[in-house]
Amino acid sequence: MQRILTVLVILLLSATVVLAGCSSSPGSSGSSVTGTAQDTASASATSNLVTSPTDAIPDTNAVTVTVQEKIYDGKIPVVFNGGRGQNLVKSIEVTLYTSDGQITTANLGINKDDTISLQGTKDPNNPDRVVVYVSEMNGQTYKVADVLSTYRQH
Repeated sequence: MQRILTVLVILLLSATVVLAGCSSSPGSSGSSVTGTAQDTASASATSNLVTSPTDAIPDTNAVTVTVQEKIYDGKIPVVFNGGRGQNLVKSIEVTLYTSDGQITTANLGINKDDTISLQGTKDPNNPDRVVVYVSEMNGQTYKVADVLSTYRQH
């Protein structure tokens, strides 16, 4: 009796798998592409404005970089604050993703209080995204900041 039940369950699962693959009509290919290049660019720009978590850095290598609010002309100041691992820093790369789809990459100095200003958009309703990567002499690269920069609210 148990063998019959096992065979019946296996047949039922097999039939389910076969029928699941036959759910589309014979005339459709299962995928279609619609839209324009502008739609694609807009979707790409929007996905670049989604922040993601930063990396966990060992305490002995820790450094901080501050991405400040956009100032009135759209510039975004980025400041290297240093930290316990500042002597291990080889380079700091800052990437700006603007809300209008532009991507700009610049290098920040490796001395404490070094600052760069990146030109963001002037649209107060659409923030720009700033991502900062710190490369250390041991070959490790850490994402230390990933923020949306908005206009000052005062």
